[in-house]
Amino acid sequence: MAGGYAPSSLEEFDGCHHLDRHVPERTCVGCRGKAPRHRLVRVVVSTDNGLTVDSTATAPGRGAWIHPDENCLNQAIKKRAFARALRIDGPCDGETIRAQVVCLARHG
Repeated sequence: MAGGYAPSSLEEFDGCHHLDRHVPERTCVGCRGKAPRHRLVRVVVSTDNGLTVDSTATAPGRGAWIHPDENCLNQAIKKRAFARALRIDGPCDGETIRAQVVCLARHG
């Protein structure tokens, strides 16, 4: 299509509208890989300044996204990615959410 938008081979185009729905993507703080939002888990700072899994992904404030995978969690803890993504001053204990993330990894 000269001078205009040419849909990729994965997209359908009906002349004036794209038929594919936009799927929000987020970046995993552990592996830095991108994935659809529904495949990641949102982690937020709780009221007691610890980390907690936001199962509904609707809690107010800044969130960090991670694959429900123990390897990604280990990488995020090792790189101190939660403190950086959530803009927390000082240390941030990622071990507090390990059980929740491992449970989600096993049960989807």
